Amino acid sequence: MGVSRLDVLYRRLLLTKLFIQGWGKPEDLKRLLATGRNARIWYRGTTVFIDKVEDHTDCKIHNGHFISPLEHFVPGILPAESVKARFQFIVPKKWKRHRPVCIHLAGTGDHFFWRRRTLMARPMIKESGMASLLLENPYYILKNVKLQITSAIVVHFFRMTSVRSSLKNVSDLFVMGGALILESAALLHWLEREGFWPLGMTGISMGGHMASLAVTNWPKPIPLIPCLSWTTASSVFTTGVLSRAVNWRELEKQYAAHTVYEEEIINMLEYCGTDSFRMGQEFVKNAPGSFDRLSDLELTHDLLDLHSPKRDHQMGLHSTCSQPGTGGHASDSALLMGRRERDGLDQMLSAVSSSRPHLDMLHAKNITCGAGQRHSWQRESLCFMKGVMDECTHIANFSVPVDPSLIIIVQAKEDAYIPRTGVRSLQEIWPGCEVRYLNGGHISAYLFKQGLFR
Repeated sequence: MGVSRLDVLYRRLLLTKLFIQGWGKPEDLKRLLATGRNARIWYRGTTVFIDKVEDHTDCKIHNGHFISPLEHFVPGILPAESVKARFQFIVPKKWKRHRPVCIHLAGTGDHFFWRRRTLMARPMIKESGMASLLLENPYYILKNVKLQITSAIVVHFFRMTSVRSSLKNVSDLFVMGGALILESAALLHWLEREGFWPLGMTGISMGGHMASLAVTNWPKPIPLIPCLSWTTASSVFTTGVLSRAVNWRELEKQYAAHTVYEEEIINMLEYCGTDSFRMGQEFVKNAPGSFDRLSDLELTHDLLDLHSPKRDHQMGLHSTCSQPGTGGHASDSALLMGRRERDGLDQMLSAVSSSRPHLDMLHAKNITCGAGQRHSWQRESLCFMKGVMDECTHIANFSVPVDPSLIIIVQAKEDAYIPRTGVRSLQEIWPGCEVRYLNGGHISAYLFKQGLFR
C-alpha cells in the first residue's frame, strides 16, 4: 500500500520543527528509563477538584483539575505549569442508559479542549447519551492564549497544528506519556468512585497511542478505540512524514558531544529498543555493501524523488533502523535485499517514501561507509532515536490489556504519519483485538471520518 499524497503535501506546508532543543536533559532520560514500566497502579486516592460548571442546552461542562501522579512518582520532571492536570467533563443533562463515560486523550497539536469537545464529545451526547472526559496534555497548557474559534474545521485544524504542536525535547514526549498513563488511571478510579459505568478510552493519532498505553496500566477490562495510531512512535519520527520536522542536526550534535547516551542510556534499554539500536550498529559494521544494493533497481515511487541515486543508501538504513520489536528478523530482511530486491520493495517504499528524514544532510559530504566520524554520529543518532522511542512507546513493552477483545483499532490504509511496514502488528501483540481499515491517509481520515470514530 502506498502513502497519501495529501499527508505528504500537508506536512510540506507546515514550518514547525519538533525537538528543537534536542534530546532533553540526560538526567531526565535516565530517571524515566529507571522508572521504566514499574509505575503500575500504586495510587487510588487522587483528589479531584471541580473548579467551575457551565450549563449548556444539551450538557453540563465541568472544568476540573488534580495534581498529576507523575509529580509524586518522579518529582520535578514535569514543567511547573503541567503539575496541575486539567480536564473538562462533559455530561448529558439526561442519561439514556447507565452512566457511560469515555476518556479522550489529545492528539498532536490538540491544545485545550475545543477540537475534541466540538468534533467528538458533544456529538456523542446527542448520538448515544455518552459523557466524555477530555484530559489536557502536559506541555499543552495554554498561557494567556485566546482561542479564536472558527466554524471551519479545516482552518482550525491547520492553524492549531501549524502554530503550537511542537515538543521542544525528545524526553518531553516520554514525560507526557508517563503523565497521561498515570493521570488516566487516576481519572478512571475517580469515575468509578463517582458511580459512572461503563468506562472507556479513545484518542486520535498521538492521543490514540497514549490511550493504548494508558489501558495497559488498568487492571480491569475496558473498551479502547485508538484511531490512527499503531504499535510504536519510533517509526513516526524516523520514517513517517513527521521525521521531516525533527531537528536532526541538533540531536546529532548532542549525541556526539555527550557520551552518556551511548555509554549509559543505551544500556538501560531493556527490550526492543536495545535490539533496534544494536541492529543498526551491526548492520553498519558488518554489511557496508548493503547500502548500494538498490542502485540498480528501477524505482517507480517518485513521490519524494526517491529514484535519485543520492537516496539509494537511505533505503538500506531505513530498512535496518525502522523495525521495532522484530529483533534479528529485521536485520535479516535488510541483508537479504540483494537476493530479493523486488519482492518486498513496494512495502519498504510505503514506509520510506513518506518522508525525507535527517539523512538529507548526509549529502553535504561524500557518502561512503566509514567516510568520517560525523557520518557515524548521524547513523548512531538515528538508531538511538529508534531505541529510546521503542523503549518508551512500543506497545509490546507494556502489559497486555485484561480483555483485548474490547479493543477496536481504526487505521488509515495510506497513512504517511503512522508507518506500519516492518512494525509488529497490534493484533500480534494483543491477540483478540480488532483492526478496521479506512481508505485514504491520516489527514483525510481526521477531516472526514469523525463520525466513524464516534
